[in-house]
Amino acid sequence: MTGEQITTDLLKQFSPLDGLKRDNLAALARKIQLRELSPGQVLFKEGDTEKRTFYVASGVLELLDQGKVVDTVEGGDETARNPVSPIYPRRVSARARGRVQFLSIDSDLLDVMLTWDQTGTYEVSDLRGDADSGGEDWMTMLLQTKAFHKIPPANIQAIFMRMQQVNYNAGEIILKQGTEGDYFYVLIRGSAIVTRETPLSKDGIKLAELNVGDTFGEEALISDAKRNATVTMTSDGSVMRLGKDDFKKLLNEPMLDWVTLEEGQKIVDDGGCWLDVRLPSEFENHHLDAAINIPLYFIRLKISTLDPDREYVVCCDTGRRSSAGAYILSERGYQAYVLKDGINKDQL
Repeated sequence: MTGEQITTDLLKQFSPLDGLKRDNLAALARKIQLRELSPGQVLFKEGDTEKRTFYVASGVLELLDQGKVVDTVEGGDETARNPVSPIYPRRVSARARGRVQFLSIDSDLLDVMLTWDQTGTYEVSDLRGDADSGGEDWMTMLLQTKAFHKIPPANIQAIFMRMQQVNYNAGEIILKQGTEGDYFYVLIRGSAIVTRETPLSKDGIKLAELNVGDTFGEEALISDAKRNATVTMTSDGSVMRLGKDDFKKLLNEPMLDWVTLEEGQKIVDDGGCWLDVRLPSEFENHHLDAAINIPLYFIRLKISTLDPDREYVVCCDTGRRSSAGAYILSERGYQAYVLKDGINKDQL
């Protein structure tokens, strides 16, 4: 197999790559190459579990079930827009009919990039009390939020004990876009601004203002993605921060209820609903019966359209994006579950 660098124009031919923002698509293009199969060469075998996402760029790839050709994927056709046999373990084998050019992407890398891309304007969580409580103690404000209602009392005590206070001067950066997620933050004194750098705005686009009691930084921890925004103090102030491992164990895990496909289906049968948070192109390619589609980056905007009295089973390809979506629903008081391992895992 030979390899050559690819262009973003080529990547835009495939779903869900065509939904990535330009800078993220360019970053992905630098990480993968266009590879080639010789006639008769096998790309993968039935039963393989390696997490790679494959796209056919040119040529014809045969899909075989027990040695018999059951389908073909031809580069340039509509069928080639979507990943080849994305479910693990692979249900078929794939073999080149002639010379085939293809893309091979680490599936976890792609999923992290999709999650990062879609959570772009939501680095900030608006965990606030319902009342105007700007002057109240920040610990009281946190305890009044719906996010903390599911947290066991022992965990809450541990959270406050393990938080560290850090003081900042006006103009200092608390967290920077593109860096690794390491802490969950609560602003306890002063004010801050959230900005996101884009190819058209190196100074950053203003996303939000933060005041006492606001929290930020959790979505990068949940999604194992890099920071997608920068938070800068606009006055002298202080934050309390909680380390990534403590956040996941004490705050995130208690808020997320994971279910198997069978358990999720029972919830749906009893009146619940599948909520698919992938991009529309991914949803259109394949989805669970009766699922509704609200992409992760629209969750906060569309949450008012959901029924607060209904249970939702949030799903995506792997569980990464859906866990971020379920966290957002849970913090707003919705009963949300996460489909374990996602819909691309063969759970039947």
